[in-house]
Amino acid sequence: MNSTVFRRSTLPGLMTIFLLAQTLPCSAQIISIDATPSHVVNTFSPLYALGSTVDRVPSNATDTFFRPDQLKQILSAGWGMVSYRQNTELFVQAWHWNPRGEWSDRSGKGYFTGDATPTKEMIRHSYGYALQHRGFTRNGGTEFDGFSRLDDGDLNTYWKSNPYLTKAFTGEEDSTHPQWVVVDLEKKNDINAIRIAWAAPYARAYEVQYWTGTGDAMDEQDKGKWNKFEKGTVTDGKGGTVTLQLSSSPVSTRYVRVLMTNSSNTCDSHGAGDRRNCVGYAIKELYLGTVDERGDFKDILHHSPDQKQSLTYCSSVDPWHEPSDLYLAPDRMESGDQPGFDLFFTSGITRGLPAIVPIAMLYGTPEDSSAQMSYLKQRGYPIEYVEMGEEPDGQYMLPEDYGALYLQWATALHRVDPDFKLGGPVFQSVTEDIKVWPDARGRNSWLGRFLDYLKSHGRLGYLAFMSFEHYPYDGCDTPWANLYQEPELITHIMQVWRDDGLPPGLPLLDTETNDHGGEAAVDIFGALWLGDSFAGFLTAGGKATFYYHALPYSPPHPACANSWGTYHMFMVDKNYEIGQRTSQFFAAQLLTHEWAQPVDAAHKLFKASSDVKDADGHILVTAYPLLRPDGQWSLLLINRDRDRSHAVKIEFHDAESNAGPSFAGPISLVTFGKAQYQWHPGSKNGYADPDGPAVTSTVIGNRDALYLLPPASINVLRGKVE
Repeated sequence: MNSTVFRRSTLPGLMTIFLLAQTLPCSAQIISIDATPSHVVNTFSPLYALGSTVDRVPSNATDTFFRPDQLKQILSAGWGMVSYRQNTELFVQAWHWNPRGEWSDRSGKGYFTGDATPTKEMIRHSYGYALQHRGFTRNGGTEFDGFSRLDDGDLNTYWKSNPYLTKAFTGEEDSTHPQWVVVDLEKKNDINAIRIAWAAPYARAYEVQYWTGTGDAMDEQDKGKWNKFEKGTVTDGKGGTVTLQLSSSPVSTRYVRVLMTNSSNTCDSHGAGDRRNCVGYAIKELYLGTVDERGDFKDILHHSPDQKQSLTYCSSVDPWHEPSDLYLAPDRMESGDQPGFDLFFTSGITRGLPAIVPIAMLYGTPEDSSAQMSYLKQRGYPIEYVEMGEEPDGQYMLPEDYGALYLQWATALHRVDPDFKLGGPVFQSVTEDIKVWPDARGRNSWLGRFLDYLKSHGRLGYLAFMSFEHYPYDGCDTPWANLYQEPELITHIMQVWRDDGLPPGLPLLDTETNDHGGEAAVDIFGALWLGDSFAGFLTAGGKATFYYHALPYSPPHPACANSWGTYHMFMVDKNYEIGQRTSQFFAAQLLTHEWAQPVDAAHKLFKASSDVKDADGHILVTAYPLLRPDGQWSLLLINRDRDRSHAVKIEFHDAESNAGPSFAGPISLVTFGKAQYQWHPGSKNGYADPDGPAVTSTVIGNRDALYLLPPASINVLRGKVE
């Protein structure tokens, strides 16, 4: 090496550097930085651009997580603004953000509105209430919990659609927002008959359809189409229990849909006292199968009040519920605590910065959301953005339905404060455009159609930002090669959203993100991914990205046996107290304390290119150059080569001055890699050894200097440029 190395470390550390130096390639590899002032790709304040999240936690863990000694460790990661996540909508629950409030029915049930008036009593806990009229067996959030009322075997229960998607609330004909239920038989079966036990309100006009195509009707909606059964159209429905012979001969299909376009507008079992009870559609039970020559009906569905029932899906759910629907059990997130807003804002976890807060829209009411925002405003809590609902794509909601709710809620919230910055749709993680069943014009882009809905109503300005989530990897095992997919995955999906028609300059927020990869997330893999994804997002022009999640909740992922380490910076003991730090804690510190300057001031981000590649063309060293407010250039360098160190030469280029400056004088090099950290799997007993910290050294920069990047490491090279 041409530069002299001084380390603030032990003698073994010096020996490590010496040994690594022996593995250097014969010729230097180059990191080229475009430092042209007019080529800045993003300007951001790290306190607002590099954030974290607070999500629902087990009800018996909240008090521990928010203890001052625990928060001190959480805050030491250095994350800035916090995005509060709204988990109850994923589990088809109504959220009581304030336990105090009023029910719409005087008997103490119906639609709940939280109390908007602050009192001396602070809101410390809040919970979800299971919806009685649910039509999902499972969806993108409730994969293992709850069940549908469409085939639970109980004629005293029923599915009912969301009243806020009817003409009484949208001002549009019901046919503009058709509601539907889908039965998934899990494999193709011969179908020629359906029996529907209607509740009130029932459908006067509906159509029974079957799916053809190569794709999954729910998750690959652009790879097939819905077809009418030859005898499946009803225009004068009378309710009651109806058996329809759908075709002369059976049709082989996996999916059947009932599409409803005109309601009887009769009142459900909750009575005529509330107009929401008397709009939409309701079904007690569905039966599907065949009718023989004698007219005998054979039902092939499995009816049971659990996850073993035949799979059903629905377009929406009425948020009617009652006190007995409170879902609360220790040690379970799906029945856990959405930490109370007063606790959230006063505990210190927000650092006094404005926060992103959600409102419950898919399974809530405009009145309740308005009360929530009025409460927060009266408390004087600083709010940066308001997210509208949670993951409507995972709930299989059509974009026009989400748009109709969005406009109703936006109108109500702007009455509280016209300056609220509202946005969404808070997509669950995807890597390509979200496709939905095509509309009458053949359009199948979810986001494109949502934007068109806002435009057609003259309300595109109600969308102040676009938000989504990013969990890039499927499955429970994450091979090392997946690391090479970032930052291309995050930058690609951001371009997709732009191509869908997002207005230029509209802020893009990644409000919840992490590496879903089981044990890989807490091994050194998780640290390297974090650097590439967060810096890549900002390089692509994103406004702010938020680590999931700040609170050290570390359960196993229900689908993965090896995932005790996923989604957090700390391991915890059986009492939820912080134990060991994981790799992403150290990566967070490198981003927030070393790469960026931990101040609320403008940082200028530039682009860099790397010629460090393997034989397959994978870029092994990625680079993100940042000009900090203190005048130092800070270069985030990620060596994704698991087994080899790389010596790189840094070249700056300024096209405007035709200059090629270089690092000069003492340069700080901070390194965190597999030499400092290694995870040892063991389910809930997994641990790291060694377990950090990052190592700091000083190198002397000059035009010919080579900078050594150890295998599998995230590094920050920082100093002055001549």
